[in-house]
Amino acid sequence: MTKLFLHNTLSRKKEPFKPSKGKQVNLYTCGPTVYDYTHIGNLRSYIFADTLRRVLEYNGYKVKWVMNITDVDDKTIKRTIDEYGPKATTKELKKYTDKYLKSFREDLEKLNIPNKNIRFISVSEKMDEVKKFIKKLMSLGYAYEAKDGIYFDIKKYQDDFKDYGSLVGKDFLKGKKIGARVKVDDYEKKDLSDFALWKKRDKSDGSIFWKDEKLGEGRPGWHIECSAINRFAFKNSPTDIHTGGIDLVFPHHTNEIAQSQPVYKPFVRYWSHCEHLTVNSKKMSKREGNFYTLKDLEKEIPNAGLIFRYLALSTGYRTKMNFTVQALKSAESGLKKLSEAYLKKTSVLPKSKQDIYEKKFLTELNNDLNTSGALSVLNKAISAKKLANSMIKALGISFIKEKPAKTPGKIADLAKKREQLRNNKQFIKADALRKEIERLGYMVEDTKHGSKITPTRH
Repeated sequence: MTKLFLHNTLSRKKEPFKPSKGKQVNLYTCGPTVYDYTHIGNLRSYIFADTLRRVLEYNGYKVKWVMNITDVDDKTIKRTIDEYGPKATTKELKKYTDKYLKSFREDLEKLNIPNKNIRFISVSEKMDEVKKFIKKLMSLGYAYEAKDGIYFDIKKYQDDFKDYGSLVGKDFLKGKKIGARVKVDDYEKKDLSDFALWKKRDKSDGSIFWKDEKLGEGRPGWHIECSAINRFAFKNSPTDIHTGGIDLVFPHHTNEIAQSQPVYKPFVRYWSHCEHLTVNSKKMSKREGNFYTLKDLEKEIPNAGLIFRYLALSTGYRTKMNFTVQALKSAESGLKKLSEAYLKKTSVLPKSKQDIYEKKFLTELNNDLNTSGALSVLNKAISAKKLANSMIKALGISFIKEKPAKTPGKIADLAKKREQLRNNKQFIKADALRKEIERLGYMVEDTKHGSKITPTRH
């Protein structure tokens, strides 16, 4: 059997995949920050994670897939206060974030990413685990208290582990100095400041805070949340594969490694990152007017989620994907053609040919999820239903189910008369009626169950 090879961001090369325990795989995906509707760039990374889950299962692995939900951070708190006012509490925070979490979970279903396959863990539900992790780091000497919070000590970590920033590259620290502290969750590569693990309550947080005897009143920083949830979800066992968008390599995933390794090592065995998505060759932003959510796409094309997934599969996850509405429409045509080919009468492909396609399909998937190559094989094997079904499941493709157009009464009457003429072997007259039906914009297909009428123009 072909081995599964995955590109590991940490080693910067493709490696044969082998989980830490038998056939069990611990898969973790950085989930959304639920302060707004999820844009299609982030949705692409979830399509990749779901495809990875499917490929692992196609290879016979049992996957435990966990996704965190960031419902406590700078953005969610600010938006909650903007909406509910400075007296907003954790109750209003939950009310605010639940709206966007619900929308996100609905988006996943539309992308054929079943919620039932994911264990969602919200930060607000595991605050005790987060606080416990921070206090562990303090007891080990990797975190210290300042006036405005608890911070991670990068210098202490680097002195002991000598690998801070290795996820970015071996020369990441060259020419850089570890500076002062930084309290904000998101910052640039030039900032190598100690980052906040726990932010002490201040007026910008309103009444949104949690209490702890040792840490004081406050709330966690973004980075520590994922470390704590990984540890909790997998019970101190290594995370076999950790996925996310390429934008999370630094600072988020870099800091996850630093926080986690003093507590347990190895923390993550394979890091897999999905590349950026651009829109019309530009970075997606509301300022540029090229910011798309799934709801925006649905205004353009029905079933946009299934079509967007098909479009995403046509581009390798480690390749930048340029989105255009025209590309989405082309993907719609491609998916419809595949659907039509699948629905046609099953052809008899020789067993030897099917074996070749099956092996080729697995080879493409196991070559670091070459989904575009796998799609090409599926198109060739589509008429062999049993084989095609397993391929369709592995890619997560779902065909668009269109309601059949109602045949107008006049066309139905002509088709009925034509059928009677055919039964009476009056084929010349029957053929004349067929041409009349076609002139009116409908196609006649004779089957063993009778005539099938479909529109030829819309």
